[in-house]
Amino acid sequence: MDPRTSAQDVHRCDLCETAIVHSYCDFCHVNLCKPCVVDHISDGCDKHKIVPFQERRSTLIYPKCEIHPHKNCEFQCKNCNNILVCSSCTASEQHRGHTFVDISTVYKAQKENIEKDTEELVNTISPTYEEIARDLENQLANLDGGYEKLTTTMSKQGEQWHREVDIIINKMKTEINKIKVKHRDILHKHLDEIKQIQSLIKQSLLAIKEIEKSTEVSPAIKYNSKIRVFSKLPPKVKVSLPKFIPKPIDREKLYSLFGQITSSSTATEGKNLSLNQPTTSVRELLDEPELVATIQTGHEKLRNVTCLNDGNIWTSGKTNDIKCFNSKGSLLQTIKQKSGIFPNDIAVDSDGDLLYANGASLTVNKVKNKQTKELIRLHNWVPSQLCVTSTGDLLVTMYSYDYTQSKVVRYSGSTEKQRIQFDDKGKPLYSGNGKIKYITENRNHDICVADSKAGAVVVVNQDGKLRWRYTGHPSVTKNEPFGPFGITTDSQSRILTADIDNYCIHILDQNGQFLRYIDNCDMEEPFGLCVDNNDNLFVCEYSKGNVKKIKYSK
Repeated sequence: MDPRTSAQDVHRCDLCETAIVHSYCDFCHVNLCKPCVVDHISDGCDKHKIVPFQERRSTLIYPKCEIHPHKNCEFQCKNCNNILVCSSCTASEQHRGHTFVDISTVYKAQKENIEKDTEELVNTISPTYEEIARDLENQLANLDGGYEKLTTTMSKQGEQWHREVDIIINKMKTEINKIKVKHRDILHKHLDEIKQIQSLIKQSLLAIKEIEKSTEVSPAIKYNSKIRVFSKLPPKVKVSLPKFIPKPIDREKLYSLFGQITSSSTATEGKNLSLNQPTTSVRELLDEPELVATIQTGHEKLRNVTCLNDGNIWTSGKTNDIKCFNSKGSLLQTIKQKSGIFPNDIAVDSDGDLLYANGASLTVNKVKNKQTKELIRLHNWVPSQLCVTSTGDLLVTMYSYDYTQSKVVRYSGSTEKQRIQFDDKGKPLYSGNGKIKYITENRNHDICVADSKAGAVVVVNQDGKLRWRYTGHPSVTKNEPFGPFGITTDSQSRILTADIDNYCIHILDQNGQFLRYIDNCDMEEPFGLCVDNNDNLFVCEYSKGNVKKIKYSK
């Protein structure tokens, strides 16, 4: 025996528990020494299978046939859902002409698969889960520290605000002190003048009393009355105190000016160990958005753009043609409406087919294989803007023929599924008019409408319940009222909307918090918007007829 091997490593007989093992029962899975083999098989059972210990577990134990209990199932019938059969079954009328496979062959193949699975579980999958668990444990361990840094930063911002407020207060107090000095000087000046006159009056009274006591003629004759002079009283000086008019505290505005808390984002790594699929990460906003390309469409008054999965875009304006361009700006296809009326909006469905809204015919149409067919026909309502949802439904903003009502309707194919028009109090969610109301669906299934006339982005959940409204962000550089037109969302559930009169794009998080502007890419009159699969933003310039491709996230 190898001296490095302990006694515990030697296999012993399971019956006597002392002798070294010599054989193995492949049916009972029992270790046996030579003397105990006879005892083990002496119980009268014919199922024992004694093999050398080194060949243990080499004997296949077949299941018994349910139809022929005395036979083992050693075959698999390919024609009967791979059921196990015995040799008698293979010769029966039920399985005449069927194909059979030796079950040992199937067993061997499955054993190989099991070995591969074991190896992959042990060497690849299990370590990966351990790594994920360690990473999550590390994130949990660092959680309090990360949030503590966040609150510390907020506290520092608060201290800075307190300092700035103190500076403002001290500056105002200094101004008040200056006003008080001027106030005092004015009062002193007028008081000195009054006292000087009072002194003259006293002198006159003394002179008069002397004349009154005296009998001399000359002083009385020379006396000149000053009553008229002294009767002209100086104006009363009343200098009013300055006033401090405190402005009402707008908490919402203070909240937005103080800073913002971005929503915590979860980066899910879609890792498939077998397919080695790429991971998906959080895309943060660039400090400075970049203009990637400018596509000249030739449209008069360009209004709409929508992205295809292959990188191409459809565009339309205030003409009856709809154009398709590739990423390099080359014109690939042009579709002209028979009505001669420009489309209100365009979209692409889940099959990649073009949809467009025709306000003149009150229809939404579909173009498939260069053939146009009517998808939806309205009555007394005009289809305005379109959005295809993640589930393949179609959202349509529309307004009544008398321009007094607006609503959003969800369609599955040509069937109406949902109407969104009023809030919980019965008040209209959207302004009642024929003005443009672009629409998009966010990744959380919120429905976002840019109500240009109301100057608001109106967001409801998928059930049509109002979540929030966004009416613009305070800015010293944006002087025109907020007027949202195009609206779209990206892979991070951020909402982007075009502010046509301020020549910029507003970026919001999914809860309506302002994140930043895009206003550095020389945009003029941004109108329709769309975002491709890589979060590139496409912006229509209304008058120029250009589509600008902008990279705004990492």
